[in-house]
Amino acid sequence: MRLAHYLFTTTCCFLFLLQAAAQNSPAPIKLVDILLTPDAKDWNYAVNQQASVEVTVLKYGMPQPDVEISFEAGPELLPPDKKGKLTLRKGSGKINLGTSKEPGFRQLVVRAKLNGHTYSNTVKVGYSPDKIKPTVPLPSDFVSFWDKAKAEAAKLPLDPQYTHLPAYSTATADVYLVSVQSYQKGRRLYGYLTKPKAPGKYPILFAPPGAGIKPMQPFTGFADQGYISFTTEIHGLSPQLDSDTYKSISTAFGDYTLNKLDDKDNYYYKSVYLGCVRAIDFLTSLPEFDGKNVLVTGGSQGGALAIVTAALDKRVTALAAFYPALSDMTGYLHGRAGGWPHLLAPRQQATNNTPAKLHTISYYDVVNFAKQITVPGFYSWGYNDNTCPPTSVFAAINAVTAPKTIAITPISGHWRFEETNLESLEWLKKQLK
Repeated sequence: MRLAHYLFTTTCCFLFLLQAAAQNSPAPIKLVDILLTPDAKDWNYAVNQQASVEVTVLKYGMPQPDVEISFEAGPELLPPDKKGKLTLRKGSGKINLGTSKEPGFRQLVVRAKLNGHTYSNTVKVGYSPDKIKPTVPLPSDFVSFWDKAKAEAAKLPLDPQYTHLPAYSTATADVYLVSVQSYQKGRRLYGYLTKPKAPGKYPILFAPPGAGIKPMQPFTGFADQGYISFTTEIHGLSPQLDSDTYKSISTAFGDYTLNKLDDKDNYYYKSVYLGCVRAIDFLTSLPEFDGKNVLVTGGSQGGALAIVTAALDKRVTALAAFYPALSDMTGYLHGRAGGWPHLLAPRQQATNNTPAKLHTISYYDVVNFAKQITVPGFYSWGYNDNTCPPTSVFAAINAVTAPKTIAITPISGHWRFEETNLESLEWLKKQLK
């Protein structure tokens, strides 16, 4: 009887928890939405051209009359230069966003209060964004600095170590946990290698990660499309550590983007950038490599590393980069938004706006790698991205002189549409030799 009572009680508790989880899951759509519609179809304006945005407050998908909104407008990610209120008598109204005297972006933040709840939305528009110029200087010894660093790293044997992972492998793809010796003796680069099981020669695809110190899972989708792929972790940690261990390491280590920022020879990202080259060393050493096609793709920090890898390693034949981070980080010092990790945002300038740190940034900013790209690239980003703001991304991509395919989805933030992702994969296939 005790066992039966225990099982009954446990089952009831489990069902209650499932029901509670279902009840507390986020709604797939918004009860109240603020629709912001620029009057330029592509969200682009010329310098000195006025822009306006239509505002509609929707509840149950229907415009709500007599709603009072408040708004702020100004340069992207900087203090607003315009504030106001507006009553939407018939459920919608227009706000003059103003203009910009220089190529760049302005943003509009709108807030509305309904039934005691405050709702908000943001939209950004561009002013001659194709003319945005970088603010970060290019050091005269930029190329020689990185050539020397690569030459030193190349002296070390790769020493690849494999562990087959049957639990992650599929009927068509084998998955391995791999580590190789990175840019210094004793430093390891970890990642998941996936290979098609069918014998043959295959193009290789390197997929560097987004930001953070966190666990990662293998992905067999690239192998299913006929690639040997390598998805890496950048911190010298096994990606199979549990999330609690990763969390404790991240907490103890702190913000790695600041680590030795005042020393260009030992800045944290030096090991990361050289690790990307070592990943290509490893992939091109595989007997199944077709000897011709070397692709790299990623988003955010991974998008930055895709550009860096293609610039540093001339074996790369094509790249696809989404909303690259680490781009034109000095923008804040010139009255406009800078790229992630926002090292020089107003609140960070007291600490990071020093000659030594600015000198280091110039060797690691993606803009200066973008200038070195010589192979075709696919680039995609959105205007409503506050993590990698479009001003910074345009500064980098405008600096690319190699052939480029650009897919801008203005409405997107720091994410991509599945349609755009598929477009990038189809584009990469077309680059195969």
